[in-house]
Amino acid sequence: MKYTPKVILVFFLSLFSFAQSPVTGHWSLAMGQRSEAQNQNNLSTTSRKAQKLFLQANERYQLREYKQALELVNKAIEEDGNFAEAYGLKGDMAAEQRDIEGAIANYDKAVTLLPDMDYSLYVVLGNLKLITGRYAEAKRDYEKYLSYNKGPTNRRWQTEENILRCDYGLQMMTHPVAFEPKNLGDSINTIHDEYINALSSDKQTLFFTRRLPTGMIVPNGSDAIEEDFYRSFLIEDTTWLKAQNLGPPINTRGNEGAISISPDGQLLFFAACQRPDGFGSCDIYWSWKMGDRWSIPRNLGPTVNSETWDSQPSFSSDGRTLYFASKRGGGKGSSDIWKSELLPNGDWTHPVNLGDSVNTPKEEQNPFIHSDDQTLYFASNGHQGMGGLDLFYTRKELDGSWGKPVNLGFPINTYADEITLIVNSSGNVAYISSDKFGGKGRQDIYSFPLYEEARPNPVTYMKGIVYDKETGNRLQAHFELSDLLRNQIAVQATSDPIDGSFLVCLPTDRNYALNVSREGYLFYSDNFSLSGIREQAKPFLKNIPLQPIKVGETVVLRNIFFDTDKFELKPESFSELEKLLGLLRNNPSLKIEISGHTDIRGSEEHNLELSKNRAKAVVDYLVGHGIVQNRMTYAGFGFSKPIDTNDTDQGRANNRRTEFRIVGK
Repeated sequence: MKYTPKVILVFFLSLFSFAQSPVTGHWSLAMGQRSEAQNQNNLSTTSRKAQKLFLQANERYQLREYKQALELVNKAIEEDGNFAEAYGLKGDMAAEQRDIEGAIANYDKAVTLLPDMDYSLYVVLGNLKLITGRYAEAKRDYEKYLSYNKGPTNRRWQTEENILRCDYGLQMMTHPVAFEPKNLGDSINTIHDEYINALSSDKQTLFFTRRLPTGMIVPNGSDAIEEDFYRSFLIEDTTWLKAQNLGPPINTRGNEGAISISPDGQLLFFAACQRPDGFGSCDIYWSWKMGDRWSIPRNLGPTVNSETWDSQPSFSSDGRTLYFASKRGGGKGSSDIWKSELLPNGDWTHPVNLGDSVNTPKEEQNPFIHSDDQTLYFASNGHQGMGGLDLFYTRKELDGSWGKPVNLGFPINTYADEITLIVNSSGNVAYISSDKFGGKGRQDIYSFPLYEEARPNPVTYMKGIVYDKETGNRLQAHFELSDLLRNQIAVQATSDPIDGSFLVCLPTDRNYALNVSREGYLFYSDNFSLSGIREQAKPFLKNIPLQPIKVGETVVLRNIFFDTDKFELKPESFSELEKLLGLLRNNPSLKIEISGHTDIRGSEEHNLELSKNRAKAVVDYLVGHGIVQNRMTYAGFGFSKPIDTNDTDQGRANNRRTEFRIVGK
């Protein structure tokens, strides 16, 4: 029988077969092998000594006695430097030892000496060169393989697909994107692996996973690895404090990874594997902030977690949508990106697959939904890429579907696996984990300016505390930010139950109505006009007093809108009116007076009539939605009760207002 190299990476990557750490996304190559009998009568060398040494080397190799096998095959090559099969066997040995460069060199030598030794070796060479970024060489080897017009149909299809990858890789390399990675330094990175996970909306707190040896030995003789979460605070523009272990109850003796922090900083999601309360191999857990502590984590339950692998959560700024990766049934491929929504009662909806625009028959991993709630970054080896996993972004369409993913480009993406990426709230700086830049250890965390086309919409934020107006006590309250144009809730958040602190994301280029509410208190309303702003606006730092419900208290309804000199309610008012309806329904004995106010422009008589009609329009709306008339009165005061100056545009806008006052309880 003619000798055929074992080619340990048989049809490698058939190819691209990978094994993944379930928590962090750390990848390793998974190799398979085949063996064939050798017959010295079919070997290319005429040297009897070289033949004998080769066959002895092959026997040792079959017994996995690699050191002896290598010594023998090298002696065979010394006897005959043109011994093609010996180079093929030496390539097998290098491949099995995961020495890809050695495998390429020896397989190349073998086919140079004996081009028709084994046509399948060309596809193996192509695969090896593709995963090391040698696109032009890989393409030549693939085309050589196809020229034999042999082999299984599916392998030929895969080879044709890999040729397209080579073409794409070459194209990307000739049109590189801006990429200047900067190592975050010794405060963050160590000789161990660090994987970027999350950045707070105010860009002051960084969360990541670190893989550390435990000092214990596992059955295969290697050190056991523990994965924990770490946190660091920004003290200057680019200087981070030394990272500290997040500690219990989040970190345990087991492995935790893939942490996600809600944009308001109040919820934490992460993946953990093989826990007693788990439903599959890895599950998603959550915890909530209480002052400076986190609650004991809870499993999200069988609605979200499946019997397989669920991991890599990313929680949206809307305060209710969780994106994650899962290998559950019913998807498009091996691993897909799904989403589930948090209901008001604390339950989760059944996960929905993000569909064909995002998911493919291959792997989609590590979703990161930006705080703009419109831009999703993820890793995939199913979309057009440069080999292995590449990073992509996609944007949400008006109908809620996702657009065609865009490859982030070279050199952000390379022939190797690129797995994790997050982007700050401003949208101008991204963070990745990589082992390609000679950092402090293996995987290090880097930041880099994200080029313009790949940036999400910038996000600003409002930050402060909620407190009782009378006692000063800090309060937990519910925040709703409504998109005035779409009349839908864009963001939900909750202030901290201990210290009343809050952080609410405000994606730019929209106008918002803000409502802050708590049972037993009058709601607080405000609005933010960010339409037309496509740069990060200055953050809003504001403390919010809530008034207990009592007779005589007044609330300004800042999100009731009328056209100039008109008294028909604009649709943008409906969100605020729904909050007033909720207050009246939840407090059925409450009686209120609605009052209208104008600025000083125009006659007194006209403004009195206009303000009265505007107040009546609000009452009519409430009556039309089930509130009985005798619980409400209305009045117009024109410009007789200003709350600001009438000498500026902003002052006059503040004076043009609708209020309600508690007159009975």
